[in-house]
Amino acid sequence: MLAALTGMGLSAAAGLNAYIPFLVVALGARFTDHLVLPEGYAWIESNWAIGIGIVLLLAEVVLDKVPAVDTVNDAIQTFIRPSMGGLIFAASTAASELDSSAWMKENPWVGVVLGVIISGLVHTGKMAARPVVNVGTGGVGAPVVSTVEDGASIGLSLLAVLAPVFVVVALGLLAWLLVWMWLRVRRWRRSRRDPAYGPG
Repeated sequence: MLAALTGMGLSAAAGLNAYIPFLVVALGARFTDHLVLPEGYAWIESNWAIGIGIVLLLAEVVLDKVPAVDTVNDAIQTFIRPSMGGLIFAASTAASELDSSAWMKENPWVGVVLGVIISGLVHTGKMAARPVVNVGTGGVGAPVVSTVEDGASIGLSLLAVLAPVFVVVALGLLAWLLVWMWLRVRRWRRSRRDPAYGPG
């Protein structure tokens, strides 16, 4: 089911940045024929929705790159990112151009729940790793990691819409990256506390 893969990719991207996948879907539906949103989700491609999305994206991009402020922002986004993931999953799976699955159309709540879960898991990983990065790098790593996350959100969103068959691979890489980053910074912190701590 390509629509389900698209929804998964967009939801995961929302866990990193809620507004990037929203704008990818909104602009894709507004200016191309690749995404055709059903009537119940047509508001996503409206001028006011796109305008608000752009403003919120700009605020998110700035706030997420400031140490300490990014942690507060992540706490606020705990409610926003999973909700956006659920919305985008439901909207993309309902788009008739992406999938003709009658079951998904008859059970739209499934998309919402899956979107919330996937986005929530990615957000939780991001939220857990960011304070470790901030403390471990003295705040220097915050803008770097945030930029990487934004880039991953953009790439994952575009991949989900244009080549959904690769979403599973992308999600696996994303999970590996979050775990690797957290372990590396944790190990660096331990070596700083205890000079005797070594690779062995």
